[in-house]
Amino acid sequence: MILVTGGAGFIGSNLLAGLEARGLAEPAVCDRLGHDDKWRNIAKREVAAFVAPERLGDFLDANRDAIDVVFHLGAISSTTETDADLIVESNFNLSLFLWDWCAAHQKRLIYASSAATYGDGTQGFDDDPAGLARLRPLNAYGWSKQAFDRRVARIVAGNGPRPRQWAGLKFFNVYGPNEYHKGAMASVAYHTHQRIRRGDKARLFRSHRADVPDGGQRRDFVWVGDCVDVLLWLYDTPSAEGLFNVGSGQARSFLDLTHAVYRALGRAPEIEWIDTPAELRAKYQYFTEARLDRLRAAGYRKPATALEAGVATYVREFLEAPDPYR
Repeated sequence: MILVTGGAGFIGSNLLAGLEARGLAEPAVCDRLGHDDKWRNIAKREVAAFVAPERLGDFLDANRDAIDVVFHLGAISSTTETDADLIVESNFNLSLFLWDWCAAHQKRLIYASSAATYGDGTQGFDDDPAGLARLRPLNAYGWSKQAFDRRVARIVAGNGPRPRQWAGLKFFNVYGPNEYHKGAMASVAYHTHQRIRRGDKARLFRSHRADVPDGGQRRDFVWVGDCVDVLLWLYDTPSAEGLFNVGSGQARSFLDLTHAVYRALGRAPEIEWIDTPAELRAKYQYFTEARLDRLRAAGYRKPATALEAGVATYVREFLEAPDPYR
């Protein structure tokens, strides 16, 4: 059995589709569906079981012999969430519980970290365990992911109990189908498309740095299909362990991304510039770029999807389709 926490979420539901496409055993999903259309993310999938987060411990113990690997993708992922106690419970304590359970029963654990751990990027974008303590996340979400990464590094360095295989993935700016429930946290590609469909102009933040032009803020935008490919590669490669970046390896500007959406629609760009909200300016990342050295050294060879190709697929095959869900 494969267990996917956050299986109804953005990356989790795309992973379910990837597992199903390969004919792997139906996974069990641990998640909350809520009252919106999040359930549509998994409406096309065949699932062995749905597990409420508060029942996860009982489910794990009841299925101890059947479970082989846990993909832990569930978290509070909002970078603007201010309830730090809730973030710690969901992002740190639950992750540590799963680590301990997988270690005790020698199961495999592949978990989601985040590029938000890198903060403003001044300490670089590397996964060196010895350098984790230097990173300064800009929000509670990034800090919670950083705290768990550091705990894992401490356990591994001390030769403490660990899962049969473990890997943490620092996802960068992911875009693609099934992110619609994320609201304000959905990608700029999605929000730009929605504005264009309403007849509005694309909307981008002005730069508040003299050395960066408006729209020149750069992020590592990564197609969700590439994230799934890395997850499945780790599933196929039990010997691969460590903390890895998952991105394209190339920073691109928000202006590049916006132009790609317009190009996919066959339209000329129209952009409205707005100030970055004052409360976000001190926490705003002007540059992110995944270093993929460790992932390549571990044996992953597949090239990343180019921004223009990924956006074109997203727009034409999903956002413009009668059914946008994967």
